[in-house]
Amino acid sequence: MEHRHITLAHGNGGRFMRELIDELFARHLNDGQLDTRTDAAHLDLSGDLLFTTDGFTVKPLEFPGGSIGSLAVHGTVNDLAVAGAIPKVLSLNAFIEEGLEFAQLERIIADLAGAARACGVQVVAGDTKVLPHGEGSGLYLATSGIGVRATPGVLSLGNIRPGDVLLINGSVGDHGTAVLLAREQFGLSGDLRSDAASVLPYAQALFDLPGLRFMRDPTRGGLATVAHEIASACGLTVRLREAEIPVKDPVRGVCEMLGYDPYYLACEGRVIAVVAQDALEDVRARWRGIEGSEVALIGTVEEGASQVILETVLGGERFLEELEDDPLPRIC
Repeated sequence: MEHRHITLAHGNGGRFMRELIDELFARHLNDGQLDTRTDAAHLDLSGDLLFTTDGFTVKPLEFPGGSIGSLAVHGTVNDLAVAGAIPKVLSLNAFIEEGLEFAQLERIIADLAGAARACGVQVVAGDTKVLPHGEGSGLYLATSGIGVRATPGVLSLGNIRPGDVLLINGSVGDHGTAVLLAREQFGLSGDLRSDAASVLPYAQALFDLPGLRFMRDPTRGGLATVAHEIASACGLTVRLREAEIPVKDPVRGVCEMLGYDPYYLACEGRVIAVVAQDALEDVRARWRGIEGSEVALIGTVEEGASQVILETVLGGERFLEELEDDPLPRIC
């Protein structure tokens, strides 16, 4: 590379753009099926296919536990996994701001490539655009993914019934808090790591479970937003138990100091599963067999108005309102 930073010339279709794609992106991603010489990827896939797309922006671009690169892979893989699919291929669009250091861009793409390999997916198509300085936040990524359905039926909010239970595979609010601390705003800092990771092992462990109703990864808006999605779609009450919801001490401490609610903070490596009551112990057994798993029964679905109620540790109840304002400075 002749430059240390991205310039507008890296997006003009000429030599510098070709070198950027071939010497950085393709070098990290060609262990998949990324062919930079064609305008379309040939896919040899069969079965019931699922398709998803997403965009990613985060500040800082690198944070404890990940980067925008791994976040883009995990976010797309997770959307397919909780829908009941085995992810197969991804596309990648990179919107790079003029002035971004090549060294940082390379770290991010290497992180993205490593996450893709770990998840067993291939990046098969992509595009790059360069934004003038001041018109971006360093780097935006957009991904699309295709997977093959592995569940016998469709996982849907319409499957949920009164008496069903909600489980989660770990603590909530880690990602939102870790990114906030990485910014060192409000005079705060810490070593909390984001939970950003693939949830495919947890989702795949339940694919053949007869009592599996629905799964969702609680990203923007967190646990409370997923609970409201269930309550609104089903016309039922979701009752959450504060004493059973895992929240790490650093997350709780930041929330208490700044007035945030951990139940609305983003998670990037968690899956909420809604299952029939008689499938509860089976889910616990399957998830406990996954290294690093923390299985928690956090709530139930009940007859009643469309609402989300939190049973507090003090024995009272409070309504969790639907999210309207951003719970944090924007993190994704």
